[in-house]
Amino acid sequence: MPLRAIFTYKLQGLWKSWLIRSWLIATVLVTFLIVTTNWAVTPTAPMIAMLLFPYLVFPWFLVALLLGLNPVTGSRLEALSDGILSRPVTRLEYLLASWSARVTAALAVLFVGIVPAILIVSLADRPASTDDPVTSYGVVASLAVVAMVITFLVSIGYFAGTAFRSSMFAAAALIFIWMPVNLILHTFSLEEFSPISLNQSLPTLLRTPWHDHDANAEVKLTGGEDMQAAADFLSVLIGSRPAVTKRDPAFYKRGDYKDFSLGRVIMGYGLPTLTALACTTILFYRRDL
Repeated sequence: MPLRAIFTYKLQGLWKSWLIRSWLIATVLVTFLIVTTNWAVTPTAPMIAMLLFPYLVFPWFLVALLLGLNPVTGSRLEALSDGILSRPVTRLEYLLASWSARVTAALAVLFVGIVPAILIVSLADRPASTDDPVTSYGVVASLAVVAMVITFLVSIGYFAGTAFRSSMFAAAALIFIWMPVNLILHTFSLEEFSPISLNQSLPTLLRTPWHDHDANAEVKLTGGEDMQAAADFLSVLIGSRPAVTKRDPAFYKRGDYKDFSLGRVIMGYGLPTLTALACTTILFYRRDL
């Protein structure tokens, strides 16, 4: 019960914060811009990868990192110590509830802002959607790995917010360490460690069928009249379907991800997430309140 109460309280506070509301508005606007500018010329798989690019590379990874900060830093520490020492709330309950609320808020922004756009792009009869089917497995797996990366980013932000008493110093350290490391890992095309390489490999994952024996079969998501109506409305907003040559963005032609392994990606981001959460717990238990 204490864990559920803290989780609910933290989640309500996050939804009322300017960070989450601004992030949700900004992600809807950026998503709409990406869809409208690439509607008639970009194939489905690269276009969905482009929609997920801001969450993996820039700029939303910054928001995910900042969202994890301030759990036990600065002015919150004194109020937190009073709550833990005077009420039947353990340190572990507080950490897990606060972390879960932050992860839930971040994933809610992802799914609310991205899923409708992915459905419209996948189901619509666009000029550039021919000969580039995406599978339901590919869409679900892509959203799952992006959600895992966001959880990882929130977790390392949570760890930094616990390790350093200054949230500003923690944010600066994360940004100046994470970006160079990410670029270095990208040079080796390691999608299981670098979000940049992971984003480049998403078109391969999006075209992957549920079973290996369906690899040569064209599998495309099918939808109802509501999604097609939304696609037709979007087509009206950007103009009637022009005769434009289909183009595949050069960014997604780099690297060879034919040996993409979902298991390696899960291990590559899942284990560091659990490690960051475990280190956060150890640090907080060793801290004097």
